[in-house]
Amino acid sequence: MSTKTHVTCIINGDETDFLTEDGESLLNALRDEVGLTGAKEGCGTGDCGACSIIMNGDLTASCLVFAPEAQCSTIVTVEGLADGDHLHPLQQCFLEGAALQCGVCTPGFLVASKVLLDRNPNPDDTEIRYALAGNLCRCTGYDKIVRAVKEAAVQLRENGKVQA
Repeated sequence: MSTKTHVTCIINGDETDFLTEDGESLLNALRDEVGLTGAKEGCGTGDCGACSIIMNGDLTASCLVFAPEAQCSTIVTVEGLADGDHLHPLQQCFLEGAALQCGVCTPGFLVASKVLLDRNPNPDDTEIRYALAGNLCRCTGYDKIVRAVKEAAVQLRENGKVQA
């Protein structure tokens, strides 16, 4: 008989409770217990970035975190980037700049880009590529992604959402 652990945390601004096995990954708990399927399992070893989330302000590979470790944490997933039906500028720029194709890697790139722009509102190409080095894409190549992040940075600065 297995016992489950009760976890309470803040996910995308909402207090969330779920039950999980002690050895279950946070990625699987987010997908299976909470119903947030944006983060994807690409490799299961933290090498591809597809499962990236923001946990307590840090970019985190959710496949490497045990779900009970989320207790009392604040988590942002790709679903938390949009404001209702209004896409985050990163999401809009990825869409308009064709910086996505199959979509497996896209949530991780968006989350990693959000962390970058929160910390550095005016990154150059090298800084963007360095910040996104933990994310792998097999479809688009990286130039469109870098351009989309740069355009989102411009829009965020122009809209007063970040300071340059």
